[in-house]
Amino acid sequence: MTRPSRKNCGTCHFFGGGGDGVKHGDLDSSLVKPDKHLDVHMGTDGQNFDCTRCHSTTLHQIAGRVYATPAAVQRKSLIEDDLASKITCVSCHSARPHEENEKANDHTDKVACQSCHIPAFARVNPTKMSWDWSTAGRKKNGKPYTKKDDLGKPAYMTKKGDMKWVKNVKPEYFWYNGSMKHLTLKDVIDPSGVVALTEPAGSMDDPNSRIFPFKVHRAKQPYDKINKTIVAPHLFPKGKTDKAAYWKGFNWNTSIQYGQKYIGLPYSGEFDFLETTYLFPITHMVAPKDNVVKCQECHTSDESRMVALSGFYMPARDSYSILDTIGWLVAVLSLAGIFLHALGRFVSGIRNNQERG
Repeated sequence: MTRPSRKNCGTCHFFGGGGDGVKHGDLDSSLVKPDKHLDVHMGTDGQNFDCTRCHSTTLHQIAGRVYATPAAVQRKSLIEDDLASKITCVSCHSARPHEENEKANDHTDKVACQSCHIPAFARVNPTKMSWDWSTAGRKKNGKPYTKKDDLGKPAYMTKKGDMKWVKNVKPEYFWYNGSMKHLTLKDVIDPSGVVALTEPAGSMDDPNSRIFPFKVHRAKQPYDKINKTIVAPHLFPKGKTDKAAYWKGFNWNTSIQYGQKYIGLPYSGEFDFLETTYLFPITHMVAPKDNVVKCQECHTSDESRMVALSGFYMPARDSYSILDTIGWLVAVLSLAGIFLHALGRFVSGIRNNQERG
């Protein structure tokens, strides 16, 4: 008996959500036999790690499951404790992984290693980035149909609506301490805005939080207009006579009524569609060191990767008029001092020459 291989784990995790790369942007079939350019740890021409090398397990509690066993309960390294979980980068690389005096070492208390070392995900296979259920149900000649995009992926399906697939996706960034907050079907929502189905736990003031990369999946899905809750429609038909299933009768109201009754939750009889987001932490597909995120990609005022993060000052991204004025004043005074010093040396030199002459 041996430990599970990448293919074993990937049978579920690469195809989660109904297909290859649908769910996790950093987990798809390209990781069964990746090269080190796709993932420096899992590359078959490099270290060739299996999943269990990092996802250590105790009584089938697998480190890294963001709802049961958070990735960062303690930020300990294997150098400090041989029994520490191997799920964080710090576990093997320590909190100062770069050469001495490198500026990157000053980032590790606030920036996750993944934020710099995973410049993009879905670098080989595309991942699904958006899904609009409100357009489902259209037919051609009275029959369901599928339309594929340039990547060979379904851009539209009668069963599922419009979908968008993308390759080489730049992550979005949030403060994250290793755990996720999840919306439930009982939670009351505000349908006037975008509803977050998941949110990363953590904040700038949390010592266990780091700026972390995420795939943000955007969708349009049904909800109960009166109860203001997300609903669970019945999709899969149980048999030929099951007309309540949406994929049989293509009737949202009937399928929602059946689904809510089945799980024991109320349904007002009125539904509509709202926009939602679902976040997936990006931690696989670690790129080689010559393909990391460049400093100027974050530290810039023009399209910074960190544009959505606020509440703190980031050099070159942010500017404050008072600080800018003080900075320019110091620069001008410094130049004036240099000029006056040079002028004094020049005048002093002339006088010394005159006295010697």
